[in-house]
Amino acid sequence: MHSLTLPSGAPHAARVKHMVWLPGAFQKAADFVSAGFNRAVAQRHLPLELTFVDLEMAHLQDREPLRELHREIILPLLQQGADVWLGGISLGALFALDYAESHGEVLTGMCLLAPYLGNRALIAEIKEAPGLAAWTPGELAENDEERRIWRYIKGRGAGDPPLYVGIARADRFASSQRLLAECLPPDAIMETDGDHDWRSYSALWEIFLNSNRI
Repeated sequence: MHSLTLPSGAPHAARVKHMVWLPGAFQKAADFVSAGFNRAVAQRHLPLELTFVDLEMAHLQDREPLRELHREIILPLLQQGADVWLGGISLGALFALDYAESHGEVLTGMCLLAPYLGNRALIAEIKEAPGLAAWTPGELAENDEERRIWRYIKGRGAGDPPLYVGIARADRFASSQRLLAECLPPDAIMETDGDHDWRSYSALWEIFLNSNRI
C-alpha cells in the first residue's frame, strides 16, 4: 500500500503522535500536501506525524484495502508504541469508520472531515425512523458495509475512540453528517462555510488543530 509520511512539526518532542489520513474518491496522498495539511502542523510546531495513504476505493465491499491498511500502515506504528489517530475525507471517512468498526480499540482518536456516510436510500431510512436513536439496522447482508457502519455509529460507547467531525455548511452531504453529529458531544463538531472541496477540508483541519484536540 503506497503512503507518504511527513515528519512531526516538533521533531525533538519527547512523544510524537501519529495521524493516518485516508483520501476521498479519486484523491491521492499528494493532494493532502498540496492542500497544506502538513504545513499547518509545521506552522504550529505540533508533535504530530502525518501519513497520507493512497487507497483504492472502487468497491466499498472489498475489505482487502482495510486489511492492508491495518497490516502495512497501522500495525507497524502500534508496534513502535505510537498513539495512532485515523482521519478520513469524504469517502475516506467512510472507510475510516469501517476500519474502526473492527479495530477501534487500537485507535487513540478519529477525525472525519466532510464525510460521505452512505447512499441516499439508507440516509432517508434513518431520517424517517425518525433519527438514528430510533433507527434499527435489521438483519445485515454480508456485504452491506454502509448499514454495518451506521450500526457501529449508533452503538458507539465509552470504549470507542473519540470521534471528531467537520462539516462544511453547503456540503451536499451535510444532512447525513448532521445525523452523525446527533450522537456526538457538541465539542466534537466543527463547522465552516463552504462546499465539498479541498478549501473546506483545509479550513476544517485548521479548526481541528487550533482546538488542541490532539
